Amino acid sequence: MFFFLFFFFRRSIAWDLLFCWDLWCLSKVVLLNLSLISGIYLHIPFCKKACAYCDFYFSTNFANKGLVVKAIAREISQRHNYLPKKEITSIYFGGGTPSLLTERELSIIFEALENYFSWGEAAEITLEANPDDITVDALRVWHNAGINRLSIGLQSFNDDELIWMNRAHTASESLSSVKLAQDEGFKNISVDLIYGSKFQNLLSWEKTLKTAVQLNTQHISSYNLTIEDKTVLGVKYRRGTEPPVDDHLSSQQFLMMLDLLESSEFKGYEISNFGKQDFFAVHNTNYWLQKPYLGLGPSAHSFDGLTRQWNIKKNSLYVKSLEEGSAFYEKEELTDRDRYNEYILTRLRTMWGCDSKEIEQLFGSVYLDHFKHQLAFIREFVVVKNGVVTLTREGKLRADGLSAGLFF
Repeated sequence: MFFFLFFFFRRSIAWDLLFCWDLWCLSKVVLLNLSLISGIYLHIPFCKKACAYCDFYFSTNFANKGLVVKAIAREISQRHNYLPKKEITSIYFGGGTPSLLTERELSIIFEALENYFSWGEAAEITLEANPDDITVDALRVWHNAGINRLSIGLQSFNDDELIWMNRAHTASESLSSVKLAQDEGFKNISVDLIYGSKFQNLLSWEKTLKTAVQLNTQHISSYNLTIEDKTVLGVKYRRGTEPPVDDHLSSQQFLMMLDLLESSEFKGYEISNFGKQDFFAVHNTNYWLQKPYLGLGPSAHSFDGLTRQWNIKKNSLYVKSLEEGSAFYEKEELTDRDRYNEYILTRLRTMWGCDSKEIEQLFGSVYLDHFKHQLAFIREFVVVKNGVVTLTREGKLRADGLSAGLFF
């Protein structure tokens, strides 16, 4: 789960403009962050099969899929004032498996969005798709709907590994789906890979990376396998029928990935994300840069710069709540400490790093002093340039722990 933050200023900005130059600078930074970018995330909570490693919310029962889509449209009408501005720069269909949406279901969602929001031709509109859902007809439906970026969940080019993951596609479909999307005119494609499984070694991982590069996509997201408690793998692990992830091998695979992708025109702008020039993911980048976004659908999260909220995690209850007009989400006010810690957590993972000047502007001198003090304990894993702190190669292997060391 991502966490997001902004400084919460309580006094009148007009008053502060007259009497406090420092707070005026601070307010200017906050207002800039809140006004430049807004994004919309839509969680489509349906999948054909339950992947063995996945702990996101979804259902394999499609009986109420149409009702959930209508409820999402209703949520749009109820929460359109959540974002600080109506012009948005990104729309992201995630899940679950958004590629299961029918043409009519997509149309219902887009019609609802168009009633309350606007976006230009340059807006990034992403749909997560599984290879087995990618057909010529589907691609044309998505293109006509306005989808201009695909995130394709390949995960592996090994059939045995895909079966073990309980994926619905084959290795050949992993390859053919990307080519088909390219042939149908999609020029902004990201593919997902997973490393660290028991099926892999350094040689097979190198082959996987080279195969992914040869697909000539614009973006690659690659995630270390994590065995979550409530997943199929988690159950097998607790029973002793599934081995733990080999952390040493995963570290070697990660460093190999850095070298191979960055020598192949990809820039690692976040620990798990690599994009070619001008193809960094707009929507996800805005998460890491703490920009506001509206999350729609069961279990979706939202952030407006001041608060964080999350929707009910059950399809039937989500639908019923929207129909009856009852509460369908929980809300949390972010404290100064929350915002600082979440800034550290998200920014340290990126190429933009943690900026000392920005920390002082957003959180004040107490937090800056704390940041500088704690930084002394992790110096060997970071690079400091013009007050901006980024992780070294070795530091990226320890990102979560290093972030925790800087928390207030």
